[in-house]
Amino acid sequence: MRNWWRDLGDLVLPAECGGCGRPRAVLCAACRTALTGAEPGRVRPVPEPPGLPPVHAAAPYADAVRAALLAHKERGALALSRPLGVALAGAVRAGLRTAVPAPRGCAGGGPVLLVPVPSARRAVRARGHDPARRIAYAAAGELRRTGVPAGVIAALRQRRPVADQSGLDSRQRLANLAGALAVVPGCGRLLRRGRVVLVDDVMTTGASLAEAARAVRAAPGPPREQTESADRDGEGSSNSASAFVYLGETREGTGQQRKSPTTWPGAPRHSARPSKEADLKGAGGGVGPVCAAVVAASPDAFGIHRN
Repeated sequence: MRNWWRDLGDLVLPAECGGCGRPRAVLCAACRTALTGAEPGRVRPVPEPPGLPPVHAAAPYADAVRAALLAHKERGALALSRPLGVALAGAVRAGLRTAVPAPRGCAGGGPVLLVPVPSARRAVRARGHDPARRIAYAAAGELRRTGVPAGVIAALRQRRPVADQSGLDSRQRLANLAGALAVVPGCGRLLRRGRVVLVDDVMTTGASLAEAARAVRAAPGPPREQTESADRDGEGSSNSASAFVYLGETREGTGQQRKSPTTWPGAPRHSARPSKEADLKGAGGGVGPVCAAVVAASPDAFGIHRN
């Protein structure tokens, strides 16, 4: 009977810690401390790719943190998404404390819009899930629990296939990813309704985040006549307000819509339309991300402090 209960427990509870392998823990206390025990810090790769926004990371990509991220990404230890999301939420908060102001018209700074860097389609099929997106959903939930209106917009897609990044140096990764990402049609307007934070699980050379930032900045804005009409009319309709706070989250692999409110707690109720200046900002009239956040980054990236 004792062995039967142990086998049943293995089906319900994790068999081992994702960081160190200790039994009966999603993430043991020691590994959780390694992940979230320190204040998230600003990280910068060397060389730093052009266009990389300010990046904050929760922990160095080493030892237990590296093992936990790999267990989640490659071995399907999906229970780890919760503690990894908590770590990512901390990095997002650290980035927002030093970020540029939100677009004009977003009450209270506007909601925080987490935009995950997409994985290659073949990698998602092989793993059965998109790790960065799953962690982003967990981070958004943690931010909301602490009073920060936040949601996930899967606004980026791959325009073309890219080579496997492993084994490529920083210059090769930049060339491999150049022009590879684009904003999904219709998401450009949504990205102007709050503070955009690019998120990923790990940063090594920064090439993926730099390409994601380029794609967001290049996203086309609304037609100028719509912007001018919004400036004249003021608040606009309630339909446009709900459009940007309802993100249409879906359960990965099922396509079923999550049961979630159409607004976030604390989200602005009026139409937060961009100003003319914001509409014309950036390439193609786009607006860039205010910062980026990752769960972990190369240990060397933490040791660089430049003004």
